[in-house]
Amino acid sequence: MIHLVCGSTGAGKTTYAGKLARQFAALHLSIDDWMVTLFRPDRPERPDWQWIDERATRCERQIVATALQLGQLGVPSVLDLGLQRADQRQRVAAPALAAGLAVHLHFLDIDAAERWRRIEGRNDEKGETFRLTVTRPMFDFIETIWQPPGDDEMAALNGVRVS
Repeated sequence: MIHLVCGSTGAGKTTYAGKLARQFAALHLSIDDWMVTLFRPDRPERPDWQWIDERATRCERQIVATALQLGQLGVPSVLDLGLQRADQRQRVAAPALAAGLAVHLHFLDIDAAERWRRIEGRNDEKGETFRLTVTRPMFDFIETIWQPPGDDEMAALNGVRVS
């Protein structure tokens, strides 16, 4: 079984994914961890969306390949990839479904004002789920690409809405 966790910035995806991983004795695969570990030392001084997107896509491919291998071994995984867009969710789910694995989409449906409040707190506290400072312009940019899953997508991916 592969659990996909989606929600916009500040929805609580990493915290929720950690709880799911414990609940299902699953491996939690977080793109933020991969990106920070592999690419933070090399990142450009000014944020560059193309640079970030290229590396995130590479990490996503490797995370999905790892989750598929785990699934073939009967080990569940929780993919904490952001999954901001419908095409990305489909791109991640399709190989798992083709391999005969169960896929469950968990949609963290939290309004933007609450998410921004959480981000401000995370930026200040730099606690367990902090990976980088999220600025208001970064948050606003992600809001322009965020696509909440619709009813058809939720049905197709055994979706659960969490608010």
